Amino acid sequence: AVVTGSSRGLGRAIAREFSREGASVVVNDLGGALDGTGTSSGPADTTVASITKEGGTAVASYDSVAEFESAGRIVQTAIDTYGRLDIVCHLAGILRDRMVFNMTEEEWDSVIVVHLKGHFCTIRHTLSHWRERWKAGGGEPLGGRLISTSSEAALIGAMGSGNYSAAKAGITALTISAAREVLRFGCTANVLVPRARTRMI
Repeated sequence: AVVTGSSRGLGRAIAREFSREGASVVVNDLGGALDGTGTSSGPADTTVASITKEGGTAVASYDSVAEFESAGRIVQTAIDTYGRLDIVCHLAGILRDRMVFNMTEEEWDSVIVVHLKGHFCTIRHTLSHWRERWKAGGGEPLGGRLISTSSEAALIGAMGSGNYSAAKAGITALTISAAREVLRFGCTANVLVPRARTRMI
C-alpha cells in the first residue's frame, strides 16, 4: 500500500492501520510545512519507525506527488520493494488560504498542483501499473484499491479556500472517472470525505 501525505494526521493513522491489517506500506511524504514550503525526511521516517516498532513493514518515500516523474517513483518504490502495488491512498495536501479577491496566481496554482495534479500523477502511474499486471495475468481481476481524499469544502465552497475547494471537487470527478476505467481490471476507486482535527484545520 502507498499512502501519500502519511507522516502526520490522517495519513499517518491510515498508514499504521494498513500495517496492522497486514499490508506492507510505502510511507510517502515530503515533510514540508503546511503551506508546502520546505522538505524534511524526518516526519516520514518517524512514521516508518512507529510501524516497524509495532512489527509491521514500511519504507519511506520523500518524492513529491505534484511532479509527474516524482509521482512515478512513489509507485515504483512499492513495486521495487514489495514486488507489486495493490492499494493507493492519497492524502498529501497543502493550504494557501485567502479570499478569492485577494488570492494570488501562485497561491491558486500551488494548491491545485499539489492536490489535483498530485492525485492525477499518482493515479495515472498506478493505473498504468495495474493495466500492465492485468494484461500479463490474462485478464484476471486484480482487486486493487484506489482511495482519494476530498473534503466538505468541495461540497460547500469553503470561504477563504476557493483554491482548496476547487481542487477537492476536481479530485472527486477525477476519481469517479478512474473508477469507471479500473472496473475491467477488477479494481475499485473511491473518494473519502473525512473529518478530523489535524494541522490542516
